[in-house]
Amino acid sequence: MGNSAGRSDFEWVYSDQPHTQRRKEMLAKYPVIKSLMRPDPYLKWTVLGMVLVQLLVCWLVQGLSWRWLLFWSYAFGGCINHSLTLAIHDISHNTAFGTNFPSRNRWFAIFANLPIGVPYATSFKKYHVDHHRYLGGDGLDVDIPTDFEGWFFCTPARKLLWLTLQPLFYTLRPLYVNPKAVTRMEMLNTLVQLAVNMAIFSLWGIKPIVYLLGSTFLGLGLHPISGHFVAEHYMFLKGHETYSYYGPLNWITFNVGYHMEHHDFPSIPGCYLPLVRKIAPEYYDHLPQHHSWVKVLWDFVFEDSLGLYSRIKRKCKLAEDRL
Repeated sequence: MGNSAGRSDFEWVYSDQPHTQRRKEMLAKYPVIKSLMRPDPYLKWTVLGMVLVQLLVCWLVQGLSWRWLLFWSYAFGGCINHSLTLAIHDISHNTAFGTNFPSRNRWFAIFANLPIGVPYATSFKKYHVDHHRYLGGDGLDVDIPTDFEGWFFCTPARKLLWLTLQPLFYTLRPLYVNPKAVTRMEMLNTLVQLAVNMAIFSLWGIKPIVYLLGSTFLGLGLHPISGHFVAEHYMFLKGHETYSYYGPLNWITFNVGYHMEHHDFPSIPGCYLPLVRKIAPEYYDHLPQHHSWVKVLWDFVFEDSLGLYSRIKRKCKLAEDRL
């Protein structure tokens, strides 16, 4: 358990991210793909159901022992809340109401945020734009671990700890790597979340609050669904920086596993990403891909060749209209 991961620095490249050129080629060859750039007609209702389910569970857990409360936070609530963060990911690309209604999408993301317990949706969108525009960009893409993370979390035990604490790193890293001014929408997100948390506490006590926060922390930590964090961009094969996963957990994660397809076409909602692969299989079938997020986590922890430094980085020129 004490062997150190093999890399001592990130994989630096001096080329642009591949998705921009791929997108141009594919649209020229398959213009029908543009027809998939439309809202997901079921996303609103799916998210509504998930939020209502979590509110129902808040009422049900009042009488649970703490042991069972934590169990259900991991086994059930962790799946729901993690899935809601991925719904927020989809909504951040305006897939709930379409690009003509950005305000509706932003407020709906705040609604989807409610069971997560901490204000997340608006800040996520602000940084996620940069993740797509400056994929792997040094000091711009906050999805890339810091040098400290790469240096310190380099043994199996430490990598396991990093996976467990990943929600904290995911939340705090942007404030260090690429701090941005707090926006009005972020403040509104915070006020709405605090108001709902206080309402739940006043109605049903502390246990529902612990259930929701536990669902978020445990579900985004060492959890099977969290394999997507590692599977998406960690360099399992030299030179490849984005990977798709085609396993069954896509059914409950809004097809986030179709990640190569997503970065090729960010404006296409998750429900239509399998169609992209079906339309243009020659662009995807030959690429390295994952079939198990659990195996991804296992390999990440125990393979010496994999670690926090297993990411491609590049220097990016800032676009003039940073959003």
